[in-house]
Amino acid sequence: QLQLVESGGGLVQPGGSLRLSCVASGFTVDYYAIGWFRQVPGKEREGVSCISGNGDSTYYAESVKGRFTISRDNHKNTVYLQMNSLKPEDTANYYCAAERGFTNCQSDYGLHSHAYEYWGQGTQVTVSS
Repeated sequence: QLQLVESGGGLVQPGGSLRLSCVASGFTVDYYAIGWFRQVPGKEREGVSCISGNGDSTYYAESVKGRFTISRDNHKNTVYLQMNSLKPEDTANYYCAAERGFTNCQSDYGLHSHAYEYWGQGTQVTVSS
């Protein structure tokens, strides 16, 4: 079974930092692009970032560029999202997703939900004073 499990969410003050983790099981992530998405009630899911299978390319939504960093440790079958300078508008449920069908994250294709087959359950991030 192919599964993704997110962790690391929580409550943080504006300007603070969190690091989210996405751990894969049932498959090796080496050949899978991984995307991070977020969603708030009543709104469509928003792509945040994408990283290629070998980590040689990344892509970020304009809203998080310069504040968030995606990385991966394929030996641990884990992808991370380091979130710095957090703002209240970053509050959302964050999901990771995996797809073997594309090999790079050099465009916004990796920020679209339809690009991915496998999804985690989400982890809540709340930014509030």
